[in-house]
Amino acid sequence: MNFSEAMDYIHGTYKFGSRLGLETMNRLLELMDQPQNRYKCIHVAGTNGKGSTSAFIASILGEAGFKTGLYTSPYLERFTERIRVDGAEISHGDLASITDYVKRRIDIMIDEGFPHPTEFELVTAIGFEYFNRMKADYAVVEVGLGGRLDATNTISPQLSVITSIGMDHMEILGDSLASISKEKAGIIKKGIPVVVHPQDAEALQVIKETCERLDAPLIDTSLAEIANHRSGIKGQHFDLRWDGKLYKDIFIGMLGPHQVMNAVSAVAAAVRLGIDENAIRKGMEAARWPGRFEILRRKPFVIIDGAHNLQGAKVLMESLEQLFPGKRMTLVFGILRDKDVERISEMLASKASRVLTTLPVNPRSMAPEELEKIVRKYNQNVESTRSIGEAVTKSLEEAGEDDVIVFSGSLYMIGEVRKILPPQVF
Repeated sequence: MNFSEAMDYIHGTYKFGSRLGLETMNRLLELMDQPQNRYKCIHVAGTNGKGSTSAFIASILGEAGFKTGLYTSPYLERFTERIRVDGAEISHGDLASITDYVKRRIDIMIDEGFPHPTEFELVTAIGFEYFNRMKADYAVVEVGLGGRLDATNTISPQLSVITSIGMDHMEILGDSLASISKEKAGIIKKGIPVVVHPQDAEALQVIKETCERLDAPLIDTSLAEIANHRSGIKGQHFDLRWDGKLYKDIFIGMLGPHQVMNAVSAVAAAVRLGIDENAIRKGMEAARWPGRFEILRRKPFVIIDGAHNLQGAKVLMESLEQLFPGKRMTLVFGILRDKDVERISEMLASKASRVLTTLPVNPRSMAPEELEKIVRKYNQNVESTRSIGEAVTKSLEEAGEDDVIVFSGSLYMIGEVRKILPPQVF
């Protein structure tokens, strides 16, 4: 295969839908001679903050001198963003070669009577094999959906991490925090330590019970002490007392108060892995995660944020209030129809001066005209646009230099915005 053929094959598996369960993935990895067992893994689950926390951990491991893979989803601008080693995306040639290798094993599976792997299963297998070929020391692996039955739950991690749990994917994971938490806690393995982001009591109880049953040490980051937190548009400083040690003036380049706790989870993971303080500090400072409260422009400020559930929307508004209090805000809003559209619209649109609805690049997207009708309940100053490009142009033309333009509601939308408006250095 060449790269184009590989991408056609990968995207062609979209028709097999989304399927939770490990039987197909386990058989595929058997035929690949278990590449995921040839390096150490860190497994990261949660509703919000998985990507940022994974990026922090991978950056720290890299600064400590380990060759480190990072597997995440979805991507913002390029498919190859999902599979990286030491920050570099998988090359077109490697992706093509490994896709061909995996396809030949899938053909064997089909002959054996197994169902065809889903797109996510296929891409996960490609990632695992790439980290093997690159001779990675570690791979930081982000869960795709849930945890217990996710394709990534075929690894045997050195450490598990559970970030903030909230209400999302309820049609698949359940309609209560307890049921969703049970699925996330499914990544916990017998005797393997678990770093846990501060959680609601209901979620924490499920995690505690799972840890007790599996004799897995629970590392609760709600015990961390944070002081002297200072935040600006270039990053955040804070002091952290953790595990009996004081880390003064840690700096992170990611914005928003929620990123402080994501950073704390990464520190807790690194300490458990025995990483020294110098690597922790350098890794935290170097870590970046595009599309999460990322400032692309100034005069006016242009911000993209992938908030696609109620918890994410709440965090976005808290970040805006912290960094841009009193600023006039234009919200460019696009969302998938299987999300909690009503409540997310209320959370975001009610705080904006003006709203433009648009269409994310995804077949599950809600039509801008339909979204406009929902938003109008919470903000009368709303209109729909025909494309993301039109929304970008219109928002910039009508904003003042001191205004804030926020693109949010879907990662599939903000990735397109980032292509149109590449980040500027300031």
